[in-house]
Amino acid sequence: MFRKFRIRNYERGFLYREGEFERILAPGKHVFFDPLRKVRVDVVSVRKTWLFHEDLDLFVKSGALGNEAIVVDLKDNERALVWVSGRFETVLVQGLHAIWNVFNDAKVELVDASGVRFEHDKLKVILNAHDSDVSLNTFVVEPNHVGLFFLEGKHESTLGPGTYAFWKDVAKVRLHHIDMRENALDVPGQELMTSDKVTLRLNAVVTYRVVDALRRVTEVEEFTQALYRDSQLALRAVVGTRELDVLLTEKDAVAAELEEALKARASAYGVEVVSLGIKDVILPGEMKDLLNRVTEARKASEAALVTRREETAAMRSQANTARILESSPTLMRLRELEVLEKVAEHSNLNVVLGEQGLTDRVVKLL
Repeated sequence: MFRKFRIRNYERGFLYREGEFERILAPGKHVFFDPLRKVRVDVVSVRKTWLFHEDLDLFVKSGALGNEAIVVDLKDNERALVWVSGRFETVLVQGLHAIWNVFNDAKVELVDASGVRFEHDKLKVILNAHDSDVSLNTFVVEPNHVGLFFLEGKHESTLGPGTYAFWKDVAKVRLHHIDMRENALDVPGQELMTSDKVTLRLNAVVTYRVVDALRRVTEVEEFTQALYRDSQLALRAVVGTRELDVLLTEKDAVAAELEEALKARASAYGVEVVSLGIKDVILPGEMKDLLNRVTEARKASEAALVTRREETAAMRSQANTARILESSPTLMRLRELEVLEKVAEHSNLNVVLGEQGLTDRVVKLL
């Protein structure tokens, strides 16, 4: 006939009679006359943070929770940050929520999510929560990079290095991570024809950096492909107007002209060309043999010219020596003595001075 219920100090009881919520039972003993078993009591712990119940809206509407629970009813464009005992707990999305405030020091901070981007002085703490990714998208911009923030297809802002958060399910958000550092692009194996109808393969390297991140994203779909294509076009335009000999002997001038042509193209989509260098010029096998023979003939001609110059210089020196000896008979005799001395080093030799008085002159010279 009678039913007894005991509610502990850390519990609350939700009393139902004939399936209808009636009131909340405080801690203690409760006795009900219930011969037809139509009384029901749902006991819950207030030591937990959250109050989950299928009839939460009835509890809130009746006002039975009083000051023992914090009730949050969030609209579509609202979010709530929950702090329990000074520690961040979670982010609440739209809907009805109840937080027990009996054993917990709970605080709720309402946030307007209509602006999409979420900013807070304790952003890192909030993002480190285990379930923050349910309601927030995180975007990290690394050093030497920028982030382009597009909202509903429109550029909203350009973000510097740092951590950023955006609310989910509020609007269409698109984020681009742009590297602003200097980079290199290889342009390998381009088959080109010079103005004198010689086909060759040319390898080049383009050094570049992004100077306008917004144009880099909005002007072309994939800027590296555009830069590669424009490099090919510039190479064909410049190489096709020169003969092979000029191309090989004026490689630096050709590279400078290529660089200027490519700079004008790349600036249209926010990229600055720092330099363009020609790495290799690869010729067909028969052209290599021909150039080798030409080079060999040129070097042989240069060597023959040097030899003739040296022979001419030697003959001129000998002619000068002959004139000096002709003008001085005594010097001529001394020269003869030097020759005889060298001969005498290797054999027995007797020297007879034939001219009268030569001996006296030689003695005087010595």
